[in-house]
Formats: sequence, C-alpha cells, structure tokens
Amino acid sequence: MHGAAAVVGVGESTYYKRGEASETEFQLACIAIRNAVADAGLALQDVDGFVSYMDRNEPVRLSAALGVGDLDFTAQTFGGGGNGAAAAVSLADAAVSAGYADCVVVFRALAQGQFHRYGQAGRPRRSRGAAAYTAPYGMLSAAQICAMQTMRYMDEHGVSQDSLAEVVLACFEHAQRNPRAIRYGTPLTREEYHASRWVAEPFHLYDCCPENDGAAAIVVSTRERARDLAREPVAILAAAHGLEHRDGVGAFGEAHFPTAHHRHVGRRLWHRAGVKPADVPVAQFYENFTGPVLMAIAEMGFCEAGELDDFVADGNIRWPAGRLPVNTSGGNLGEGYIHGFGNVVEAVRQIRGESTCQVEGAELSLSVSGPGFAPGSAVLFAKA
Repeated sequence: MHGAAAVVGVGESTYYKRGEASETEFQLACIAIRNAVADAGLALQDVDGFVSYMDRNEPVRLSAALGVGDLDFTAQTFGGGGNGAAAAVSLADAAVSAGYADCVVVFRALAQGQFHRYGQAGRPRRSRGAAAYTAPYGMLSAAQICAMQTMRYMDEHGVSQDSLAEVVLACFEHAQRNPRAIRYGTPLTREEYHASRWVAEPFHLYDCCPENDGAAAIVVSTRERARDLAREPVAILAAAHGLEHRDGVGAFGEAHFPTAHHRHVGRRLWHRAGVKPADVPVAQFYENFTGPVLMAIAEMGFCEAGELDDFVADGNIRWPAGRLPVNTSGGNLGEGYIHGFGNVVEAVRQIRGESTCQVEGAELSLSVSGPGFAPGSAVLFAKA
C-alpha cells in the first residue's frame, strides 16, 4: 500500500563537464531547487525541509538565500558514496509521512572546479582503518579498490568483460536521446570500448564514470496536498537503507568481499513494497564503475550471479526492447555524475512518462543507490 508521501516536482541545473560550470556549487544547488519547486507548482515559501547526503550546502544558507520560511526538518544520511541518494529520499518520505514536515526538498550538488574530489590519487600522510592494509601497497583510488572486488566477483561467478561493456554501451546509447546528457552526441561502439586504455583491470576508461558539475533536486510532499499541484504525483511505494552484518568493514573480516552491499536492501525493499523484481520494468543503478551495477542487478534479485552474462547480453538492459532497460537517461556514465541523484530524477520521470527513453506503461520504477558502498539504499516509485 502506498504511503502518505509522493514526489511532486523534479529539477536540475545544467550538467557540465568537470570544472566547466560558471556557477558555484551553492548556486547550482539553488538553481536545481528552484526548478524542482517551480515544477511542482509551489512557492519557495512552501518548503519546510531539506535533506541531502554528503553535501556541503547547509540548510541555514539555502533557506536564507532562497527565501524559504521556517524549517521543520533537516537531515543528511551516513555513507561515503552515492549510496545515500535513495536513503535521502526515504528520510524525506518518513518526515512527510510522520507529519514532521509538509514539503521537503531532497537535493545534491557538485562543482569540481570549486571543490575537487577525485583525480590522481595522492600520497596519504597516514593510513587508518581498513586502508592501513591496502594503502601501503599502492591501492589508493576508488577505481583500484572497486576493480579488485569486481575481478574476484567475475572470477567466482563467470562474468565476462562483455557484460561490463553492456552496461557502458546501454548508458551511452540512452544518452544519445537525452539532450541534457554530457555524452549527448558522442556515441560509443563496442570496439571503442575494448580499445580504450585500462584504468585498473577489469576497468577500461569507459567503465569509470566522469566527474561533473551540476545539481539535481526533487520535492516530496503529502499525496493529499499533491492533488492540487501542477504535476501528477509519483508515489514513494517503498524504500530500504541498510546493510548486512559486517558489510563494508573491508580488511576487518567482511563476510562477502565482492558485493554491492544490496542483499539486505533488496530483501527489505521487496517485502515492504509487496512486489517482486520481475514486476519492475525499468531501473536506474548508480554506476561509479560498471562492476557494482552487475553485482546489484543480482543482489536486488533480477537474476542469479551466474546468470548475469545472459541477463545483460544482446541489448537486454537497453531501451526499448530490453527485458530491463537500465539507466535510461544515460546514468552517471552518460548523462552526468551528480553523485547519483540524476538517477533518482530519471526514475521519477519514468513514472511521469517524461523520460527520453520512456518505457511504455511503466507503473513501477526503481532507483538503486551506491552499489559497492555500505550502507546501500534503494527506492521504488509507483503511479499514485
């Protein structure tokens, strides 16, 4: 049964290549928020809550700059990657459903030209935690860490390099229909994928998402209030956020080393939603790298790990004919990397019938956040 909350508006800034935005990160956040609120047919004064993840744009500054009134709810999620996107939506859902707030904006903004995140790995001054067992041997970057996990997963379950390529090719193909996408107008062939340089085997250049500048936001309000707003509401059918015991502890005895950290999340999500993976016609998977996408497809229950090659082969994750079109806006790889929040916006657009790769008759739409980082999260949207 649907909850009391729904997404009533979505908005984005322009997406830029890394360091090319003329706006500051704070300005990008404000642009996306204004666009989402306007899309809902609301006034900024109607906003009474902000939620994000790993974002430095504080509600104190946002509310003052945007002219928002009194705030009733603010929150951020734990976690060090794009794993917080769906979790942030779940916090807004909980706040609205419990009556703590009436109109909550969930957002994420990045400006790499202003605040650098990644690039060539630097020399750590001190190694702490699990990194103390890996950094001294040169494993410093996210690509290296994820590559090691992916290589072991491929070996254990018989997953081929072509399955990684299928994720990349799906994202690039979908981006060619999306004028907002960074990769719009730059198609990629399978031959170009395989010819691209290695970053950290099994990851070629195109297995690794770019860094981008931009912001995205949604507005969550009550379904009752949504009846009088500009857009048909999109119900938040269910969300899940968490991890299995010892997930993410790395060198300190992680029970499942090659994992998307979504086994527990998947079980909880389907139980709460009262539907099965087979009922879902379209899904957005956070892809900092392609390996965790494949792991998450299996851990969310769409197939067994040993069936991944067949599941993704022959265009099966591509629109329009695939059994499960994935990352239909282009995702992080093709549309732009806003720490995965663009995938949430695209999942909402699928229910609204507004995607540039629209799955006909989609009444359920899944967004899976941060495969490869714990705690993971996922949210399932539905027709209200």
